[in-house]
Amino acid sequence: MTSALILAGVRKGGDKLAEFAGVEHKALIPIGGVPMIERVIGALRASGRIDRILVSSNRPAALAYLDVEVIKSAKTLSESVVEGVTALGAPALITTADHALLEPEWVRYFLDNLPDRQVAVGVAKSDVVMAETPDTKRTFLKLADGRFSGCNLFYLRDMDSLRGVELWREFEALRKRPLKLLRKLGPRAILAAATGRLTTERVATEVERMSGGLTAGPVIMPFGRAAIDVDKPEDLILVRRLVEEAVPLPLAGRG
Repeated sequence: MTSALILAGVRKGGDKLAEFAGVEHKALIPIGGVPMIERVIGALRASGRIDRILVSSNRPAALAYLDVEVIKSAKTLSESVVEGVTALGAPALITTADHALLEPEWVRYFLDNLPDRQVAVGVAKSDVVMAETPDTKRTFLKLADGRFSGCNLFYLRDMDSLRGVELWREFEALRKRPLKLLRKLGPRAILAAATGRLTTERVATEVERMSGGLTAGPVIMPFGRAAIDVDKPEDLILVRRLVEEAVPLPLAGRG
């Protein structure tokens, strides 16, 4: 079994999406009549793979009613992850409170297909994402083996993995700025990208170099909607519509 950390903080600039939705905290925005964070907790529990859940929030009092542990988040995302995983222990799955479409099957698939690395990141290819949600607007990182979007699913296999959290935070901050992300990876990655040779495995190699030997790798998710979270009003409108439609989707790349 694995523990799970749900990040429910708010980025600098205030809780504008909560104001748009008319609630006191972004995590409490209702989707299909259920607060986002409750949907995430429900999916984690229903997966049958999670034995303990911890929520890290900048406003823990607003989420104190939840039937899980809630702690106050630290000043930065990386510090919140370190404190949360330290409290939980490893291995730990990390996701976010705005991953409102999260489904138990996605959690099981992610955990069943982890690479033999210390850190794993869930990603989805652009064709899978757009096939399921053609009206979504996503930013994709173009690599030689496909165009990818993050899925807000992360895995830390051991406590030593925590030394890569700050690097992960920097990558997360640049996830919608592919050129800046390439510059962060360094000149070898830029050259590989320019010559069409930058693959997910090469990115993992560069991460290992930058983190002093910490191993990392992707889990390529066959669920396009796993790449959709709720960051903006248009995301909220889309996710609410998808939940209201509640149409079962075929699993991309299967059967």
